[in-house]
Amino acid sequence: MFPRTILILALALSGALAQDTTWVEIDGQVFGARPDARGPIGGGDGYLEVVTTGDFSVRDTDALLAALAQAEAGQTVFIPGDVTLDLTARIYISELVLQIPAGVTLASDRGHNGSPGALLVSDALETPVMLEALGEDVRISGLRLVGPNPKRHLEHHRRSFGQAGEGRDYYYKLPVSDAIETQHARLEVDNCEISGFSHAGVFLQRGNDHSIHHNSIHHCQYNGLGYGVCLDVATAEISHNLFDFNRHSIAATGRPGCSYSAHDNVELGTSLSHCFDMHGGRDRKDGTDIAGSLIEIRNNTFRAPQTPIKIRGVPEERCLVEGNWFVRHTTAGAAVRSGARTEVGANAYGARP
Repeated sequence: MFPRTILILALALSGALAQDTTWVEIDGQVFGARPDARGPIGGGDGYLEVVTTGDFSVRDTDALLAALAQAEAGQTVFIPGDVTLDLTARIYISELVLQIPAGVTLASDRGHNGSPGALLVSDALETPVMLEALGEDVRISGLRLVGPNPKRHLEHHRRSFGQAGEGRDYYYKLPVSDAIETQHARLEVDNCEISGFSHAGVFLQRGNDHSIHHNSIHHCQYNGLGYGVCLDVATAEISHNLFDFNRHSIAATGRPGCSYSAHDNVELGTSLSHCFDMHGGRDRKDGTDIAGSLIEIRNNTFRAPQTPIKIRGVPEERCLVEGNWFVRHTTAGAAVRSGARTEVGANAYGARP
């Protein structure tokens, strides 16, 4: 378990350190991602909204479960940064899900005085969800969440969907995993490192006004799925995150009512497929061409050679793409694949000295 975990974390760290320029200024206009007053893109050292204590402080899984059962809205369950909780056996045997009540914060102290943040890990391939928000206004902060499957599984995908392939049922015989899931409004996920989940790092099934910011999300890249942040019928602001080694770092079903604003994120350089997307009706086979409601993709930095943005239908309102820096792409047509109601404004293209 731990050699793989260390490898994943080391790859993400080396990638982040290699990218010391995340924006450019051209004729007085800034293109690309910049840190904000809360701290560095990706969180960690220098992040100013770190949680360092709580109403409950726990060091083992039983104590964590007891604290979550007692915690009330406005309270914080804190896991010190030197703690490792291996959830594998309990997820495999008893289908454990860490359920966070409405209004409760579950946190560790990633970045505070060099703390790595508490590590929660599962090696059980069938980890349907590690953390679930049971109600509105849940916050998950400063944790490291490591899932069971950082691999791409390209051969399995070809056996499933290639010519004369085995099909969807065969594909899903290999279980999929999610780190965080909610069906309720205003989930906040900040200052976390999330890796190794084959479906999604953060799965926003329902609810509005979610905020996913200042995280490092990587190695969610199971071919055919593999999302950093995934939305179904939900709305979210997704900002100041570091993404790497995902299939799609942001993906959405495109159902009516599905919207997101993505700004000041950095795609570090390795992506299995296009980086940010919104599915259309043809993907869902629902007889429409609807690709979500409202999409704003502003001031992000894309270093991966794959297509940065793909809007796979027509938004109900519009998609706006502006202020981004497409480091590996030299034209708007190469950087953004879209149809009607997508407006591509001023962006920066190509590497800069």
